[in-house]
Amino acid sequence: MTAPNSSQANFTKATTPSVNWQQFAQSLSPIETLLDPNQIDKLSKDYYYFSPILTEQLENKVGDLVVRPKNEAEVLAVAKACVEAKVPLTIRGAGTGNYGQAIPLAGGVILDMSAMNAVKWVKPGHACVEPGTKLAAIDRVTRPQGWEIRMTPSTYRTATIGGFVGGGSGGIGSVMYGQLADRGSIQAVRVVTMEDSPRVIELRGDAVYQVSHAYGTNGIITELEIPLGPAYPWAEVIVTFDQFITAASFGQALGDADGIIKKLISIHAWPIPSYFNALTDYLPEGKAAALLIVSEADLEALKALSKEWGGAITYEKDAKATRKGAAIAEFTWNHTTLHARNVDKTLTYLQTVFPYDPDLKLVQHMHEHFGDEVIMHLEYLRSQGKIVPAALQLVRYTTPERLAEIIHYHEQKGAFIANPHTYVLEDGGRKTIDENQLKFKEKVDPYGLLNPGKMRGWLEQHAIQ
Repeated sequence: MTAPNSSQANFTKATTPSVNWQQFAQSLSPIETLLDPNQIDKLSKDYYYFSPILTEQLENKVGDLVVRPKNEAEVLAVAKACVEAKVPLTIRGAGTGNYGQAIPLAGGVILDMSAMNAVKWVKPGHACVEPGTKLAAIDRVTRPQGWEIRMTPSTYRTATIGGFVGGGSGGIGSVMYGQLADRGSIQAVRVVTMEDSPRVIELRGDAVYQVSHAYGTNGIITELEIPLGPAYPWAEVIVTFDQFITAASFGQALGDADGIIKKLISIHAWPIPSYFNALTDYLPEGKAAALLIVSEADLEALKALSKEWGGAITYEKDAKATRKGAAIAEFTWNHTTLHARNVDKTLTYLQTVFPYDPDLKLVQHMHEHFGDEVIMHLEYLRSQGKIVPAALQLVRYTTPERLAEIIHYHEQKGAFIANPHTYVLEDGGRKTIDENQLKFKEKVDPYGLLNPGKMRGWLEQHAIQ
């Protein structure tokens, strides 16, 4: 892996200003605060340990105080106190991210948004929610009205909407609706600033991308307006194949089948299905597997397509049955990595988007070239009007140098890697400095107190020592 630049390396050694945290907590009363070291340690972490690189860099990083505001007024009060004391503030949702987005590098306040969890209103096609609202909780309110969240991570039951917008990119539903970065996927946000006199700013339309997927480095989101999609009765299906590339080609054909409404197309080369203990009865030895969520009304069409590609349907649940037992979505996206690592801790992963190619030539090349060292796992999504395979391949980790070689080989061949082994915003999926996000940070966080150390553009511009 590439070494961090000097400003990043120096920054991570920085310490929080000397603060009497007991007094600081008391000054925030009646806002809820937590000083118990065990709770602080727990609320300072996410799933960074999926990466051996991040494990080494982040395992000792913790905050000094957890603050749990219940409303926007309390957020404003916390922001003001942190600015006055020049204390770093790191925003936290449910901690289900994977790259240390919400791990404090320089201690300070952890702002736990879980108590701000109201669904404020629901209208046809969109809703207004607070950032700490769990995604599943939003759907419980909207589904009786015929609507649901368009896309969710596999951590749907525990992840918060603020954390998803601040650090996520897409997930289950992206095969229909694209990704969070696509215009219209976020409609509006309210943001508290970290100026000398903190204020609330409302961003609408394209302006929301000044703070979305910025790891909370340039504003504290206190409210969001999000689009909703029709709440279909969803069926779950597993189809198995003798060969991975046949399963992948079937996935592409299903993605391209406009008449079939789908929410998930997740393709797994063997031995990945062997890691899914709860689904063992439906995953024959040595077979590749397609884990699918489609509209109940389209099951007949799906079965016809499966037969056309030589697939065997081993598992089927209608919408009513999916309310019980294991949720198939929790074996896809990065839950796949979680299940695999429960069996083999040496496994890590990549995040790859392959270019559009209905013949999947590059996918097949990578599958054959790396074999069992980089095990293929595809998630199909919509990108610029086309269905493309994104991959969260499992990697048998040996050394940082070998991991860097694997990444470089993919990039040389034309695959895009969103590097999950860095906590720096621009070094992961962005690749370049987002000037709009950097300018917004200059405006609303002039002291650089929000989740410091995560935005390379800020570090370079301010030459942090």
